[in-house]
Amino acid sequence: MVKLIHAADFHLDSPFSALAEDKAVERRREQRSILEKLKTLVIDKNADLLVLSGDLLDSGRPYAETYEQLIGVLSQVQVPVFISPGNHDYYSERSPYASVRWPDNVHIFNSLQISGISLPELNLRVWGAGFLSETAQPILRGFTAPDRSVLNIMTLHGDVGKPASPYNPITEEDIAKSGLDYLALGHVHMYSGLKQAGHTFYAYPGCPEGRGFDETGIKGAIYTEIREDGCKAEFIPLGGRRYEVMRICLDDKEDIAAAILSAVPENTRRDIYRLILSGSWDERPDTRTLTEQFGDLFYQLEILDRTNLRVSLWAQAGEDSLKGLFLNRLKERYDSASSDREREVVTLAARYGLAALTNRDAVLEGDI
Repeated sequence: MVKLIHAADFHLDSPFSALAEDKAVERRREQRSILEKLKTLVIDKNADLLVLSGDLLDSGRPYAETYEQLIGVLSQVQVPVFISPGNHDYYSERSPYASVRWPDNVHIFNSLQISGISLPELNLRVWGAGFLSETAQPILRGFTAPDRSVLNIMTLHGDVGKPASPYNPITEEDIAKSGLDYLALGHVHMYSGLKQAGHTFYAYPGCPEGRGFDETGIKGAIYTEIREDGCKAEFIPLGGRRYEVMRICLDDKEDIAAAILSAVPENTRRDIYRLILSGSWDERPDTRTLTEQFGDLFYQLEILDRTNLRVSLWAQAGEDSLKGLFLNRLKERYDSASSDREREVVTLAARYGLAALTNRDAVLEGDI
């Protein structure tokens, strides 16, 4: 049996441009700390090797302290480490993969041509290839492991099930014909679960920590046990900050703040949340004030308004007040509108006007 830790898509030194500069610096520092957690995982699981399947770096120009810490951690794991560069950290003469001295236990696949390294003490052969630019044509196609008397694994950065992808498209037929026991993949930032095509097992670990609202939920790495008769994989969370998106419907709610408090789980102070307010409400929610009110519950909070005006709001039209006169005029325009687009414009005007009449912030967010 061979035991390995499989991780990918760290994207170290990501810009975190959506955060304030001080938090962006902190997040990059926290990214580096994930490396220490990975080292601990290798030790705790008594793994035989560590496989890193591409996009370890977000670009070919990381901060010096990043690759210094990376090299330091990899030298301390004391097991063979195999890296297959991806489309973000592709191998070139100027990349750290070529210009920096790496520990003796680290092997970097630096060609589009698949090559293999034998580990006879494990009855294992490790195969791999690496991107040489931001794109790559199919790499696995046509490959078959030549010796099935040993265990065969491969590390690749690529796109399974997307034949038109510019990022090393891979088909299940390619995987099934490869003769591999395990294909360690990178590129997709969500854990795939352990899958199988023919005799070959394969998986994406996803990224070890989210960097945006397109990378939500718990992130981590995979602990994999490979035997001649099969494969077992366990997803291991690495405990980084989480990005989460939560939709809060205001239908039948009387108080927005209470609705938010009841919907948000406990222990969110380390995490980054996007709350989307939906449903019907009498007037436009003041997202700026709400963000200030609840911001301390999170590392970072973003609140978006996707509510619709309640129909009952128009009942105020015709009241003997400035608001009543204003709504009456808009209601006439709404009722006589000849298209949905015109009704949307009138609705937005009502939101602006009500906000102004109640001394509320009427600035629209990105898209309505």
